[in-house]
Amino acid sequence: MTEVVSIKFKNRGKAYYFDPAGLEIQVGDSVIVDTANGMELAVCSRENHPVEDTAVVQPLRRVLRKATQMDLRAEELARQKEQNAMAVCREKIAEHGLEMKLVDVACNFEGSKTTFFFTSDGRVDFRSLVKDLAGILHNRIELRQIGVRDEAKMLGGLGICGRPYCCNQFLDDFHPVSTKMAKIQSLSLNPAKISGSCGRLMCCLRYEQEAYEDLVKHVPRNGAFVQTVDGYGSVTLVNLLRQSVKVRLDGTGDDTVRTYTVDQIAEVPGGRPPEGEPLPQVLHYVPKPKEEPEADQWSMPQLIPEDYTEPAPAAPAAQPEASAPQTVKKSSSRRKRSKSAGRDRETPRQDKPKAAEAAAKPVRKAAAAQPHQGTQPRQSGEHTSSRRSRSRRNKPHRTERSTEQ
Repeated sequence: MTEVVSIKFKNRGKAYYFDPAGLEIQVGDSVIVDTANGMELAVCSRENHPVEDTAVVQPLRRVLRKATQMDLRAEELARQKEQNAMAVCREKIAEHGLEMKLVDVACNFEGSKTTFFFTSDGRVDFRSLVKDLAGILHNRIELRQIGVRDEAKMLGGLGICGRPYCCNQFLDDFHPVSTKMAKIQSLSLNPAKISGSCGRLMCCLRYEQEAYEDLVKHVPRNGAFVQTVDGYGSVTLVNLLRQSVKVRLDGTGDDTVRTYTVDQIAEVPGGRPPEGEPLPQVLHYVPKPKEEPEADQWSMPQLIPEDYTEPAPAAPAAQPEASAPQTVKKSSSRRKRSKSAGRDRETPRQDKPKAAEAAAKPVRKAAAAQPHQGTQPRQSGEHTSSRRSRSRRNKPHRTERSTEQ
């Protein structure tokens, strides 16, 4: 095992292994490293970690030191020189009429070398351009032709997925991509949909290629003659991710299409046999037992037993037959009362028979209290009757009024 740190230049693209040389470097620290072009300022993308010896290319370059304020100031001046060199190079390219596109400019940390990156469809004679740039910038000039993928990696941007380019973020190298990968993944072969901003096929087509190649081994191809649990038919549509196919069964018409899983069908080798030959039996389907759902430990317990049955509702008690006429009587009595109330409004209260009877009751009581002529009072209740008669004599006005009426 070898202890290394991962370093990125300009914080983009591929990460390289460097020997930390006993330094404890954290992610995001700026460091000065030793490269083939001299000293360079880079950024740490991963702290000290061990790797296999086979993953390291010897000799391993060293980290010289952590960047100081003077180093950061020198790096800022180098970035300003790059902008000036970019403007000068574009002017000279236009003067010489060269068919080349300037992509990026890089000045080394020491300021002794300037590298220009450009793209072109063919070979370009830029010897006169190099002489002019060397006379203006007064350092060593290098022009390097790159491809369109390297251009996208340097410039960066957003892809159709809405995320930054993979080549600018984490891809180490460019791997070959073909249209066969798009066919296996059932993608549209429209170049505008499967191509990146660089004009080449998208690198992400290769990410899931191994998974799709494994899924294709278990699913019959489109148009194959298969045997299903319901009979024989032809495959019309294949869904690799769901591992299911749509089959048009023989003798059911073109409109009848059924969906089956991979274990419910089997491809007949050699395709559909000629007429008159028996159909081979290639399907060995065993239905899977139904799995019982797992009990939820957070569910509420069942308080009512499963064999519990609710009792039948009790029938309403039969009402007696006499209740109906009672309601009729009540309604008739209410009607009589309403009629009598209307009559009472027309006549005064003293004309009512009930009022006359109430007025006649004191007269009858007074007459009963007086003893009849020729009769003897009772011996036992004499004292009581005399007391009652006295109390009634004290209130003669009520009896007199009633007698006058």
